[in-house]
Amino acid sequence: MARHIHNIAIVGSGLSGLATALKCADAGYDVAILTKENLIENSSYYAQGGIAAVWDLKDSFDAHIQDTLSAGAGLCDKAAVEYVVRQGPQSIQWLVDNGVVFSHRDERSGHPEEFHLTKEGGHSARRVIHSADATGRTVATKLELKIRCHPNITIYEKLIGIELIRAHRLGHSIAQNRCIGLYALNIDTENVVTILSDAVVLATGGASKAYLFTSNPDTSTGDGIAMAWRSGCRVANMEFVQFHPTCLYHPHAKSFLISEAVRGEGGRLILPDGSTFMHKYDLRQELASRDIVARAIDHEMKVGGYDCVYLDISMKSPKWLKHHFPTIVERCLELGIDITKEPVPVVPAAHYTCGGVIVDLNGCTDLPGLYCVGESANSGLHGANRLASNSLLECIVFADAAFRHICDDQMQREYAHCDVPDWDESQVTDPDELIVISHNWDELRRFMWDYVGIVRTQRRLQRALRRVEMLSEEVREFYSLFRVNRDLIELRNLIQVAELIVRCALQRCESRGLHFVLDYPETSTEHEKNTVLEPETTA
Repeated sequence: MARHIHNIAIVGSGLSGLATALKCADAGYDVAILTKENLIENSSYYAQGGIAAVWDLKDSFDAHIQDTLSAGAGLCDKAAVEYVVRQGPQSIQWLVDNGVVFSHRDERSGHPEEFHLTKEGGHSARRVIHSADATGRTVATKLELKIRCHPNITIYEKLIGIELIRAHRLGHSIAQNRCIGLYALNIDTENVVTILSDAVVLATGGASKAYLFTSNPDTSTGDGIAMAWRSGCRVANMEFVQFHPTCLYHPHAKSFLISEAVRGEGGRLILPDGSTFMHKYDLRQELASRDIVARAIDHEMKVGGYDCVYLDISMKSPKWLKHHFPTIVERCLELGIDITKEPVPVVPAAHYTCGGVIVDLNGCTDLPGLYCVGESANSGLHGANRLASNSLLECIVFADAAFRHICDDQMQREYAHCDVPDWDESQVTDPDELIVISHNWDELRRFMWDYVGIVRTQRRLQRALRRVEMLSEEVREFYSLFRVNRDLIELRNLIQVAELIVRCALQRCESRGLHFVLDYPETSTEHEKNTVLEPETTA
Protein backbone atom coordinates (compact mmCIF):
# COMPACT_ATOMS: atom_id res chain seq x y z
CA MET A 1 0.00 0.00 0.00
CA ALA A 2 1.08 3.58 -0.72
CA ARG A 3 2.87 5.46 2.05
CA HIS A 4 3.74 9.16 2.09
CA ILE A 5 5.72 11.20 4.63
CA HIS A 6 5.36 14.97 5.09
CA ASN A 7 6.01 17.55 7.81
CA ILE A 8 2.36 18.55 7.93
CA ALA A 9 -0.78 16.81 6.69
CA ILE A 10 -3.84 19.01 6.24
CA VAL A 11 -7.14 17.19 5.88
CA GLY A 12 -9.64 19.35 4.03
CA SER A 13 -9.27 22.20 1.56
CA GLY A 14 -11.70 24.91 2.59
CA LEU A 15 -10.37 28.36 3.43
CA SER A 16 -8.92 27.23 6.78
CA GLY A 17 -7.08 24.35 5.12
CA LEU A 18 -5.79 26.38 2.19
CA ALA A 19 -4.65 29.24 4.43
CA THR A 20 -2.85 26.88 6.83
CA ALA A 21 -1.16 25.10 3.93
CA LEU A 22 0.03 28.29 2.30
CA LYS A 23 1.37 29.78 5.52
CA CYS A 24 3.23 26.57 6.44
CA ALA A 25 4.59 26.05 2.94
CA ASP A 26 5.83 29.64 2.71
CA ALA A 27 7.76 28.95 5.94
CA GLY A 28 9.53 26.01 4.30
CA TYR A 29 7.50 23.06 5.62
CA ASP A 30 6.71 20.07 3.40
CA VAL A 31 2.91 20.17 3.33
CA ALA A 32 0.32 17.66 2.13
CA ILE A 33 -3.32 18.62 1.46
CA LEU A 34 -5.86 15.79 1.41
CA THR A 35 -9.25 16.53 -0.11
CA LYS A 36 -11.98 14.11 -1.11
CA GLU A 37 -13.05 16.10 -4.18
CA ASN A 38 -11.12 18.65 -6.18
CA LEU A 39 -9.19 21.26 -4.24
CA ILE A 40 -11.93 23.88 -4.00
CA GLU A 41 -15.11 21.79 -3.85
CA ASN A 42 -16.17 22.71 -0.31
CA SER A 43 -18.39 25.06 1.69
CA SER A 44 -15.88 27.92 1.63
CA TYR A 45 -16.04 28.04 -2.16
CA TYR A 46 -19.81 28.51 -2.07
CA ALA A 47 -19.78 31.25 0.60
CA GLN A 48 -21.57 34.24 -0.87
CA GLY A 49 -21.78 36.97 1.76
CA GLY A 50 -18.25 37.89 2.77
CA ILE A 51 -15.85 38.27 5.67
CA ALA A 52 -16.72 40.29 8.77
CA ALA A 53 -13.91 42.60 9.85
CA VAL A 54 -13.61 46.07 11.34
CA TRP A 55 -12.46 48.18 8.40
CA ASP A 56 -14.50 51.39 8.48
CA LEU A 57 -13.24 54.13 10.78
CA LYS A 58 -16.80 54.56 12.09
CA ASP A 59 -16.79 50.93 13.25
CA SER A 60 -14.92 49.52 16.24
CA PHE A 61 -13.52 46.28 17.63
CA ASP A 62 -15.74 46.70 20.68
CA ALA A 63 -18.86 46.87 18.51
CA HIS A 64 -17.91 43.76 16.54
CA ILE A 65 -17.08 41.92 19.76
CA GLN A 66 -20.40 42.89 21.31
CA ASP A 67 -22.36 41.82 18.21
CA THR A 68 -20.61 38.45 18.28
CA LEU A 69 -21.26 37.97 22.00
CA SER A 70 -24.91 38.93 21.57
CA ALA A 71 -25.40 36.44 18.74
CA GLY A 72 -23.65 33.74 20.81
CA ALA A 73 -26.32 34.03 23.53
CA GLY A 74 -24.00 33.86 26.53
CA LEU A 75 -21.82 30.95 25.43
CA CYS A 76 -19.03 32.64 23.50
CA ASP A 77 -15.54 32.53 24.97
CA LYS A 78 -14.82 36.25 25.24
CA ALA A 79 -11.07 35.74 24.91
CA ALA A 80 -11.59 33.87 21.64
CA VAL A 81 -13.99 36.53 20.36
CA GLU A 82 -11.59 39.35 21.15
CA TYR A 83 -8.67 37.46 19.62
CA VAL A 84 -10.50 36.75 16.34
CA VAL A 85 -12.11 40.18 15.97
CA ARG A 86 -8.85 42.05 16.60
CA GLN A 87 -7.10 39.91 13.96
CA GLY A 88 -9.70 40.93 11.37
CA PRO A 89 -7.88 43.75 9.55
CA GLN A 90 -4.59 41.87 9.23
CA SER A 91 -6.46 38.78 8.01
CA ILE A 92 -8.08 40.81 5.24
CA GLN A 93 -4.70 42.35 4.44
CA TRP A 94 -3.17 38.86 4.14
CA LEU A 95 -5.77 37.97 1.53
CA VAL A 96 -5.17 41.22 -0.34
CA ASP A 97 -1.42 40.57 -0.26
CA ASN A 98 -2.12 37.18 -1.82
CA GLY A 99 -4.01 38.75 -4.70
CA VAL A 100 -7.64 38.53 -3.59
CA VAL A 101 -9.71 41.38 -5.07
CA PHE A 102 -12.69 42.63 -3.08
CA SER A 103 -15.54 44.87 -4.20
CA HIS A 104 -15.02 48.62 -3.86
CA ARG A 105 -17.50 51.44 -3.34
CA ASP A 106 -16.22 52.87 -6.60
CA GLU A 107 -14.95 50.09 -8.85
CA ARG A 108 -12.51 52.53 -10.43
CA SER A 109 -10.77 52.78 -7.06
CA GLY A 110 -8.23 50.15 -6.15
CA HIS A 111 -7.62 51.38 -2.61
CA PRO A 112 -8.48 49.06 0.30
CA GLU A 113 -9.85 52.09 2.15
CA GLU A 114 -12.61 52.13 -0.45
CA PHE A 115 -13.90 48.57 0.04
CA HIS A 116 -17.65 48.28 -0.29
CA LEU A 117 -18.95 47.11 3.08
CA THR A 118 -22.32 45.45 3.47
CA LYS A 119 -24.41 44.81 6.56
CA GLU A 120 -25.83 41.45 7.59
CA GLY A 121 -28.16 40.15 10.27
CA GLY A 122 -26.93 40.72 13.83
CA HIS A 123 -24.33 43.33 12.86
CA SER A 124 -24.63 46.89 14.16
CA ALA A 125 -22.49 48.33 11.36
CA ARG A 126 -21.48 47.75 7.77
CA ARG A 127 -18.39 45.58 8.14
CA VAL A 128 -18.74 42.67 5.72
CA ILE A 129 -16.01 42.83 3.09
CA HIS A 130 -16.98 40.90 -0.01
CA SER A 131 -16.36 40.15 -3.65
CA ALA A 132 -19.80 40.80 -5.17
CA ASP A 133 -21.89 37.80 -4.08
CA ALA A 134 -19.21 35.17 -4.64
CA THR A 135 -16.62 35.92 -1.96
CA GLY A 136 -15.78 32.28 -1.26
CA ARG A 137 -15.21 31.52 -4.92
CA THR A 138 -12.98 34.58 -5.37
CA VAL A 139 -10.84 33.75 -2.33
CA ALA A 140 -10.62 30.01 -2.98
CA THR A 141 -9.67 30.28 -6.64
CA LYS A 142 -6.96 32.85 -5.91
CA LEU A 143 -5.40 30.73 -3.15
CA GLU A 144 -5.74 27.61 -5.30
CA LEU A 145 -3.57 29.17 -8.00
CA LYS A 146 -0.79 29.85 -5.49
CA ILE A 147 -1.08 26.43 -3.86
CA ARG A 148 -1.04 24.40 -7.09
CA CYS A 149 2.28 25.88 -8.13
CA HIS A 150 3.88 25.92 -4.68
CA PRO A 151 7.00 23.69 -4.53
CA ASN A 152 6.42 22.75 -0.88
CA ILE A 153 2.83 21.54 -1.28
CA THR A 154 1.66 18.12 -2.42
CA ILE A 155 -2.04 17.85 -3.27
CA TYR A 156 -3.88 14.55 -2.84
CA GLU A 157 -7.30 14.88 -4.43
CA LYS A 158 -9.95 12.15 -4.14
CA LEU A 159 -8.52 11.06 -0.77
CA ILE A 160 -10.79 10.78 2.28
CA GLY A 161 -9.53 10.30 5.83
CA ILE A 162 -10.50 7.10 7.66
CA GLU A 163 -8.68 7.14 11.02
CA LEU A 164 -5.96 9.12 12.72
CA ILE A 165 -2.74 7.33 13.71
CA ARG A 166 -1.68 7.73 17.35
CA ALA A 167 1.74 6.82 18.72
CA HIS A 168 0.45 5.15 21.90
CA ARG A 169 -1.99 3.01 19.93
CA LEU A 170 0.98 1.54 18.09
CA GLY A 171 2.86 0.76 21.28
CA HIS A 172 5.40 3.59 21.09
CA SER A 173 6.87 4.44 24.46
CA ILE A 174 7.21 8.18 23.96
CA ALA A 175 6.31 10.26 27.00
CA GLN A 176 3.41 11.94 25.28
CA ASN A 177 0.72 10.38 23.11
CA ARG A 178 0.74 12.07 19.73
CA CYS A 179 -0.99 12.12 16.38
CA ILE A 180 1.54 11.02 13.78
CA GLY A 181 -0.59 10.79 10.65
CA LEU A 182 -3.69 9.10 9.28
CA TYR A 183 -5.04 6.38 7.06
CA ALA A 184 -6.95 7.61 4.02
CA LEU A 185 -8.90 5.99 1.20
CA ASN A 186 -8.09 6.70 -2.43
CA ILE A 187 -11.65 7.07 -3.70
CA ASP A 188 -10.81 6.21 -7.31
CA THR A 189 -8.76 3.04 -6.64
CA GLU A 190 -10.37 2.16 -3.26
CA ASN A 191 -6.89 1.48 -1.86
CA VAL A 192 -5.97 2.71 1.61
CA VAL A 193 -3.01 5.11 1.82
CA THR A 194 -0.82 5.76 4.87
CA ILE A 195 0.02 9.43 5.43
CA LEU A 196 2.69 10.09 8.10
CA SER A 197 3.47 13.54 9.44
CA ASP A 198 4.76 15.50 12.42
CA ALA A 199 1.46 17.37 12.66
CA VAL A 200 -2.07 16.79 11.35
CA VAL A 201 -4.49 19.67 10.79
CA LEU A 202 -8.18 18.83 10.52
CA ALA A 203 -9.97 21.36 8.29
CA THR A 204 -12.81 19.17 7.09
CA GLY A 205 -15.76 21.51 7.65
CA GLY A 206 -19.09 20.80 9.29
CA ALA A 207 -21.71 18.07 9.21
CA SER A 208 -24.81 19.62 7.67
CA LYS A 209 -25.25 16.65 5.31
CA ALA A 210 -26.71 14.90 8.37
CA TYR A 211 -29.89 16.83 7.49
CA LEU A 212 -32.33 16.29 4.64
CA PHE A 213 -32.19 19.93 3.51
CA THR A 214 -28.85 21.72 3.59
CA SER A 215 -27.06 24.60 1.92
CA ASN A 216 -23.78 22.67 2.05
CA PRO A 217 -22.09 20.65 -0.71
CA ASP A 218 -21.90 16.85 -0.47
CA THR A 219 -18.48 17.04 1.22
CA SER A 220 -19.89 18.26 4.58
CA THR A 221 -20.09 14.91 6.35
CA GLY A 222 -18.37 15.69 9.66
CA ASP A 223 -15.29 13.59 8.90
CA GLY A 224 -12.83 15.55 11.03
CA ILE A 225 -15.14 15.78 14.04
CA ALA A 226 -15.79 12.04 13.95
CA MET A 227 -12.11 11.11 13.53
CA ALA A 228 -11.04 13.39 16.37
CA TRP A 229 -13.78 12.02 18.66
CA ARG A 230 -12.73 8.43 17.97
CA SER A 231 -9.15 9.45 18.80
CA GLY A 232 -10.09 10.70 22.25
CA CYS A 233 -10.75 14.40 21.66
CA ARG A 234 -13.58 16.17 23.42
CA VAL A 235 -16.33 17.93 21.49
CA ALA A 236 -18.64 20.73 22.63
CA ASN A 237 -21.89 22.49 21.73
CA MET A 238 -22.90 20.12 18.95
CA GLU A 239 -26.58 20.93 19.57
CA PHE A 240 -26.12 24.33 17.98
CA VAL A 241 -26.77 23.71 14.29
CA GLN A 242 -27.34 26.90 12.34
CA PHE A 243 -30.09 26.85 9.75
CA HIS A 244 -29.69 29.48 7.06
CA PRO A 245 -33.06 31.19 6.70
CA THR A 246 -33.03 31.64 2.95
CA CYS A 247 -32.07 28.69 0.78
CA LEU A 248 -33.56 28.84 -2.72
CA TYR A 249 -36.67 26.66 -2.92
CA HIS A 250 -36.68 25.00 -6.32
CA PRO A 251 -36.53 21.32 -7.36
CA HIS A 252 -33.38 21.94 -9.40
CA ALA A 253 -31.62 24.45 -7.14
CA LYS A 254 -29.69 21.96 -4.95
CA SER A 255 -28.17 23.81 -2.00
CA PHE A 256 -28.18 27.30 -3.51
CA LEU A 257 -28.26 30.11 -0.95
CA ILE A 258 -29.83 33.51 -1.25
CA SER A 259 -27.19 35.51 0.59
CA GLU A 260 -27.79 37.20 3.94
CA ALA A 261 -26.63 40.37 2.19
CA VAL A 262 -29.87 40.47 0.18
CA ARG A 263 -31.74 41.14 3.41
CA GLY A 264 -28.94 43.45 4.51
CA GLU A 265 -29.56 45.57 1.43
CA GLY A 266 -33.32 45.87 2.05
CA GLY A 267 -34.80 42.54 0.96
CA ARG A 268 -38.15 41.79 2.66
CA LEU A 269 -39.52 38.40 3.65
CA ILE A 270 -43.14 37.95 2.61
CA LEU A 271 -45.86 35.30 2.63
CA PRO A 272 -47.55 34.02 -0.55
CA ASP A 273 -50.20 36.76 -0.22
CA GLY A 274 -47.48 39.43 -0.19
CA SER A 275 -47.77 40.35 3.50
CA THR A 276 -44.67 40.81 5.67
CA PHE A 277 -44.24 38.93 8.95
CA MET A 278 -40.82 39.54 10.52
CA HIS A 279 -42.15 42.54 12.48
CA LYS A 280 -44.05 40.01 14.63
CA TYR A 281 -40.84 38.32 15.78
CA ASP A 282 -38.10 40.93 16.24
CA LEU A 283 -37.69 44.70 16.17
CA ARG A 284 -34.78 44.25 13.74
CA GLN A 285 -37.16 42.42 11.40
CA GLU A 286 -35.20 40.94 8.45
CA LEU A 287 -31.91 41.92 10.09
CA ALA A 288 -32.47 39.80 13.19
CA SER A 289 -29.95 37.02 13.79
CA ARG A 290 -30.26 33.86 11.73
CA ASP A 291 -31.79 31.70 14.45
CA ILE A 292 -34.68 34.13 14.92
CA VAL A 293 -35.32 34.53 11.19
CA ALA A 294 -35.14 30.78 10.55
CA ARG A 295 -37.59 30.01 13.38
CA ALA A 296 -39.94 32.73 12.17
CA ILE A 297 -39.99 31.29 8.64
CA ASP A 298 -40.40 27.76 9.99
CA HIS A 299 -43.35 28.87 12.15
CA GLU A 300 -45.09 30.74 9.32
CA MET A 301 -44.68 27.78 6.97
CA LYS A 302 -46.16 25.36 9.51
CA VAL A 303 -49.05 27.62 10.55
CA GLY A 304 -49.96 28.56 7.00
CA GLY A 305 -49.21 25.19 5.44
CA TYR A 306 -46.82 26.81 2.95
CA ASP A 307 -44.06 25.02 1.10
CA CYS A 308 -41.93 28.17 1.30
CA VAL A 309 -41.95 31.92 1.91
CA TYR A 310 -40.57 34.60 -0.39
CA LEU A 311 -37.73 37.13 -0.34
CA ASP A 312 -38.40 40.30 -2.29
CA ILE A 313 -35.59 42.62 -3.40
CA SER A 314 -37.32 43.81 -6.60
CA MET A 315 -37.58 47.36 -5.25
CA LYS A 316 -33.91 47.77 -6.24
CA SER A 317 -33.06 48.64 -9.83
CA PRO A 318 -32.07 45.81 -12.20
CA LYS A 319 -28.69 47.49 -12.79
CA TRP A 320 -27.99 47.68 -9.04
CA LEU A 321 -29.00 44.04 -8.48
CA LYS A 322 -26.88 42.74 -11.36
CA HIS A 323 -23.88 44.66 -10.00
CA HIS A 324 -24.20 43.58 -6.35
CA PHE A 325 -25.67 40.08 -6.76
CA PRO A 326 -24.61 38.84 -10.21
CA THR A 327 -24.37 35.17 -9.19
CA ILE A 328 -27.80 35.13 -7.55
CA VAL A 329 -29.44 36.99 -10.45
CA GLU A 330 -27.89 34.61 -12.98
CA ARG A 331 -28.73 31.40 -11.09
CA CYS A 332 -32.31 32.45 -10.46
CA LEU A 333 -32.77 33.37 -14.13
CA GLU A 334 -31.53 29.89 -15.10
CA LEU A 335 -34.42 28.54 -13.02
CA GLY A 336 -36.99 30.94 -14.48
CA ILE A 337 -37.00 33.44 -11.59
CA ASP A 338 -36.30 37.11 -12.35
CA ILE A 339 -35.42 38.67 -8.98
CA THR A 340 -35.55 42.16 -10.52
CA LYS A 341 -39.31 41.68 -11.03
CA GLU A 342 -40.51 38.99 -8.61
CA PRO A 343 -39.78 37.59 -5.15
CA VAL A 344 -37.61 34.51 -4.65
CA PRO A 345 -39.06 31.35 -3.01
CA VAL A 346 -36.93 30.42 0.04
CA VAL A 347 -36.84 27.90 2.90
CA PRO A 348 -34.47 27.38 5.85
CA ALA A 349 -31.74 24.73 5.46
CA ALA A 350 -29.01 23.28 7.68
CA HIS A 351 -26.03 25.54 7.10
CA TYR A 352 -23.33 25.57 9.79
CA THR A 353 -22.09 23.40 12.65
CA CYS A 354 -21.37 25.84 15.50
CA GLY A 355 -19.98 23.16 17.83
CA GLY A 356 -17.08 20.85 17.14
CA VAL A 357 -13.74 19.60 18.38
CA ILE A 358 -12.58 21.59 21.41
CA VAL A 359 -9.48 23.66 20.62
CA ASP A 360 -7.48 26.38 22.36
CA LEU A 361 -6.42 29.68 20.83
CA ASN A 362 -3.63 27.86 18.97
CA GLY A 363 -6.04 25.45 17.29
CA CYS A 364 -4.65 22.60 19.42
CA THR A 365 -6.94 19.69 20.30
CA ASP A 366 -6.67 17.30 23.27
CA LEU A 367 -4.33 15.10 21.21
CA PRO A 368 -0.81 16.57 20.81
CA GLY A 369 0.19 16.95 17.20
CA LEU A 370 -3.45 17.27 16.12
CA TYR A 371 -4.90 20.65 15.22
CA CYS A 372 -8.42 21.54 14.18
CA VAL A 373 -9.41 24.75 12.39
CA GLY A 374 -12.52 26.18 10.77
CA GLU A 375 -16.01 24.73 11.05
CA SER A 376 -14.78 21.41 12.49
CA ALA A 377 -13.51 23.20 15.59
CA ASN A 378 -15.18 24.62 18.65
CA SER A 379 -12.94 27.60 19.31
CA GLY A 380 -15.37 29.50 21.52
CA LEU A 381 -16.03 32.16 18.87
CA HIS A 382 -19.60 31.25 17.98
CA GLY A 383 -21.20 30.14 21.23
CA ALA A 384 -24.86 29.25 20.77
CA ASN A 385 -25.17 30.97 17.39
CA ARG A 386 -22.70 32.17 14.76
CA LEU A 387 -22.79 35.81 13.74
CA ALA A 388 -23.04 36.11 9.96
CA SER A 389 -19.73 36.21 8.06
CA ASN A 390 -17.60 35.49 11.12
CA SER A 391 -16.80 32.01 9.82
CA LEU A 392 -14.40 32.93 7.01
CA LEU A 393 -12.64 35.31 9.39
CA GLU A 394 -12.25 32.48 11.92
CA CYS A 395 -10.74 30.29 9.19
CA ILE A 396 -7.93 32.75 8.47
CA VAL A 397 -7.24 33.69 12.09
CA PHE A 398 -6.98 30.10 13.34
CA ALA A 399 -5.02 29.00 10.29
CA ASP A 400 -2.43 31.58 11.33
CA ALA A 401 -2.62 30.51 14.99
CA ALA A 402 -2.09 26.83 14.13
CA PHE A 403 0.78 27.72 11.80
CA ARG A 404 2.53 29.72 14.53
CA HIS A 405 2.13 26.93 17.06
CA ILE A 406 3.49 24.36 14.60
CA CYS A 407 6.55 26.59 14.11
CA ASP A 408 7.07 26.83 17.88
CA ASP A 409 6.52 23.14 18.63
CA GLN A 410 10.07 21.84 18.86
CA MET A 411 9.27 18.57 20.63
CA GLN A 412 11.68 15.82 19.62
CA ARG A 413 9.86 12.95 17.91
CA GLU A 414 10.82 9.64 19.52
CA TYR A 415 8.96 7.38 17.12
CA ALA A 416 10.08 5.96 13.81
CA HIS A 417 7.76 6.45 10.86
CA CYS A 418 8.77 3.09 9.45
CA ASP A 419 7.22 1.34 12.48
CA VAL A 420 3.69 2.33 11.49
CA PRO A 421 1.88 -0.65 9.94
CA ASP A 422 -0.21 -0.41 6.80
CA TRP A 423 -3.99 -0.57 6.97
CA ASP A 424 -5.08 -4.13 7.77
CA GLU A 425 -7.68 -5.61 5.39
CA SER A 426 -6.86 -9.24 6.12
CA GLN A 427 -10.11 -9.88 8.01
CA VAL A 428 -12.62 -8.17 5.70
CA THR A 429 -14.25 -8.89 2.34
CA ASP A 430 -15.97 -6.85 -0.37
CA PRO A 431 -19.43 -5.57 0.67
CA ASP A 432 -22.32 -7.78 -0.38
CA GLU A 433 -25.27 -5.39 0.01
CA LEU A 434 -24.52 -1.71 -0.54
CA ILE A 435 -28.25 -0.97 -0.36
CA VAL A 436 -27.85 -1.01 3.44
CA ILE A 437 -25.68 2.10 3.21
CA SER A 438 -28.05 4.10 0.98
CA HIS A 439 -31.11 3.18 3.07
CA ASN A 440 -29.40 4.10 6.33
CA TRP A 441 -28.14 7.36 4.84
CA ASP A 442 -31.69 8.35 3.81
CA GLU A 443 -33.16 7.36 7.17
CA LEU A 444 -30.54 9.34 9.09
CA ARG A 445 -31.09 12.56 7.16
CA ARG A 446 -34.87 12.34 7.41
CA PHE A 447 -35.14 11.71 11.14
CA MET A 448 -32.49 14.35 11.87
CA TRP A 449 -34.57 16.87 9.92
CA ASP A 450 -37.85 15.81 11.56
CA TYR A 451 -36.63 15.31 15.14
CA VAL A 452 -33.48 17.44 15.55
CA GLY A 453 -34.31 20.40 13.35
CA ILE A 454 -35.12 24.07 13.89
CA VAL A 455 -37.70 23.37 16.63
CA ARG A 456 -37.21 20.35 18.91
CA THR A 457 -38.95 18.46 21.72
CA GLN A 458 -37.51 16.06 24.28
CA ARG A 459 -39.67 13.26 22.86
CA ARG A 460 -38.40 13.85 19.33
CA LEU A 461 -34.82 13.90 20.59
CA GLN A 462 -35.30 10.60 22.44
CA ARG A 463 -36.71 9.05 19.26
CA ALA A 464 -33.73 10.36 17.31
CA LEU A 465 -31.31 8.87 19.86
CA ARG A 466 -32.92 5.43 19.56
CA ARG A 467 -32.76 5.61 15.77
CA VAL A 468 -29.16 6.79 15.65
CA GLU A 469 -28.04 4.10 18.11
CA MET A 470 -29.66 1.45 15.94
CA LEU A 471 -28.00 2.80 12.79
CA SER A 472 -24.69 3.05 14.62
CA GLU A 473 -24.79 -0.63 15.54
CA GLU A 474 -25.66 -1.66 11.96
CA VAL A 475 -22.85 0.40 10.48
CA ARG A 476 -20.38 -0.78 13.14
CA GLU A 477 -21.07 -4.37 12.10
CA PHE A 478 -20.84 -3.49 8.41
CA TYR A 479 -17.54 -1.64 8.98
CA SER A 480 -16.02 -4.61 10.81
CA LEU A 481 -16.88 -7.11 8.07
CA PHE A 482 -16.32 -5.30 4.79
CA ARG A 483 -13.75 -3.21 2.99
CA VAL A 484 -14.29 0.51 3.32
CA ASN A 485 -15.53 2.74 0.54
CA ARG A 486 -16.38 6.44 0.48
CA ASP A 487 -20.10 5.96 1.19
CA LEU A 488 -19.41 3.77 4.21
CA ILE A 489 -16.80 6.16 5.64
CA GLU A 490 -19.07 9.18 5.25
CA LEU A 491 -22.14 7.40 6.62
CA ARG A 492 -20.16 6.15 9.63
CA ASN A 493 -18.93 9.68 10.32
CA LEU A 494 -22.36 11.28 9.87
CA ILE A 495 -23.98 8.77 12.23
CA GLN A 496 -21.28 9.48 14.80
CA VAL A 497 -21.73 13.23 14.53
CA ALA A 498 -25.54 12.92 14.55
CA GLU A 499 -25.29 11.01 17.81
CA LEU A 500 -23.12 13.78 19.27
CA ILE A 501 -25.67 16.41 18.18
CA VAL A 502 -28.56 14.49 19.76
CA ARG A 503 -26.67 13.76 23.00
CA CYS A 504 -25.73 17.42 23.40
CA ALA A 505 -29.30 18.51 22.63
CA LEU A 506 -30.74 16.17 25.27
CA GLN A 507 -28.40 17.62 27.90
CA ARG A 508 -29.51 21.21 27.25
CA CYS A 509 -32.89 21.54 28.96
CA GLU A 510 -33.50 25.12 27.88
CA SER A 511 -33.83 27.17 24.70
CA ARG A 512 -30.75 29.18 23.78
CA GLY A 513 -29.46 30.47 20.47
CA LEU A 514 -29.91 27.84 17.79
CA HIS A 515 -31.28 25.23 20.20
CA PHE A 516 -35.03 25.75 20.63
CA VAL A 517 -36.99 23.15 22.62
CA LEU A 518 -40.76 23.42 23.04
CA ASP A 519 -40.53 21.65 26.44
CA TYR A 520 -38.15 24.35 27.71
CA PRO A 521 -38.92 27.56 25.76
CA GLU A 522 -37.05 29.86 28.16
CA THR A 523 -33.32 30.47 28.59
CA SER A 524 -31.95 29.28 31.93
CA THR A 525 -28.95 30.71 33.79
CA GLU A 526 -28.33 27.17 35.06
CA HIS A 527 -27.40 26.14 31.52
CA GLU A 528 -25.20 29.11 30.67
CA LYS A 529 -22.27 26.81 30.02
CA ASN A 530 -20.89 24.72 27.20
CA THR A 531 -22.17 21.23 26.57
CA VAL A 532 -18.99 19.16 26.67
CA LEU A 533 -18.84 15.49 25.71
CA GLU A 534 -15.84 13.34 26.60
CA PRO A 535 -15.06 10.03 24.83
CA GLU A 536 -15.43 6.99 27.06
CA THR A 537 -11.93 5.86 26.17
CA THR A 538 -8.84 7.27 24.51
CA ALA A 539 -7.30 3.87 23.87
